[in-house]
Amino acid sequence: MTDLSLIERAIQGDTAAFEAIVEAHQQAIYGYLRARLFQASDAEDLTQEVFLRFYLARARFDTENLVRPWLLGIARNLLKEHARKIKKRKEVAWTELCLELDDLMRGAGESKDGPYEDVIRHLPQCIESLGPSAREAVNLRYRSNLRLAAIGRKLHRSEGAIKLLMYRARQALKHCLDRRITQSEIPDPPPS
Repeated sequence: MTDLSLIERAIQGDTAAFEAIVEAHQQAIYGYLRARLFQASDAEDLTQEVFLRFYLARARFDTENLVRPWLLGIARNLLKEHARKIKKRKEVAWTELCLELDDLMRGAGESKDGPYEDVIRHLPQCIESLGPSAREAVNLRYRSNLRLAAIGRKLHRSEGAIKLLMYRARQALKHCLDRRITQSEIPDPPPS
């Protein structure tokens, strides 16, 4: 059964169709959220919330679209809400970095489904590939959750210089991720 027929049945209130949609997409949504949150329990809670919001808004779903990108959009919005609610918790910085990189990837014309899992898989290696100052600035911003002025004091640079360094670091991360994701999509040659 296709997503379209399941959606049409779910819109009409068919709980079996709704359950089939949840079953088909739950792991991907959980994976997207888990990669962006430190606490597995937060990812589990937000995954449930994604499907609750999906169920409540199912009548507004445009059946011309695919289900997974719509669910990922709901998950992304929930992540933003979650980050605002827990702004004081340290792990928010990691979520914010992931969201910023998602925006960079989206701006570069990524596919509808998006390489979210690939971004998270390659992000640590790409961070390691940055120069020492950029890597330290990224770590201070996203791991220690310092403001740009504080990073500038630690690195003995002006706040403007840190803004530029962070911009260049995010661009370098985007290019690194683009390159690694593209390379991982190239199939291995057939054995000869």
